[in-house]
Parts: sequence; C-alpha cells; structure tokens
Amino acid sequence: MILYEVSVAISADLSEPFERYMREKHIPEIWATQCFEKIRFDKVNPTQYRTCYQASNAANYERYLNEFATAMRADFMEHFPEDCIPSRQVYEALQTWG
Repeated sequence: MILYEVSVAISADLSEPFERYMREKHIPEIWATQCFEKIRFDKVNPTQYRTCYQASNAANYERYLNEFATAMRADFMEHFPEDCIPSRQVYEALQTWG
C-alpha cells in the first residue's frame, strides 16, 4: 500500500475558499481517477491542512503521477497561486494494526 500525503500551509483568509475547493472540486476529481482507494482530508489548524491518499499499490500511484498529477497540480495553483505552500510525502505502508 502506498500513502501519498499532501500538506498545505495557507494564509488564514484562504481557509474557507480552500476547504470548499478541496471538498467540492479537487478531491472529487482525484477520486474520479480511481487511482486511490481512500482519501482523507484533515484540518490541522486554521492555516494548515493535510490530505492523505491511499493507493492499493505502486502501479496505481504511478498511474496517478503519469496521467493526472500535472493537470491537478496546475489547477490547484491556478486557484491558489499565492499564500499557499504545498509539500508532498510518499510512504510505503509496512504494517497496520487494528
């Protein structure tokens, strides 16, 4: 299992439009790619968010990168060109308990 995590630091005044964009557009569009079997959107605090994408295998994650990521990232930057700093991490799940 591959876990792809995107953390975003934003200015406080962007909190509401950012949440709306993520819930109504960005995440549903990524979900529609069928590359991920679970997606979770978290609010850390009013200026920091995290989205966790779970792919069943590396091939599905690679398919997302090769076929969809460039357009998704471009759309994101079009909506939030300033005061929004994303960072990305990729993890391989080794074991899960209960």
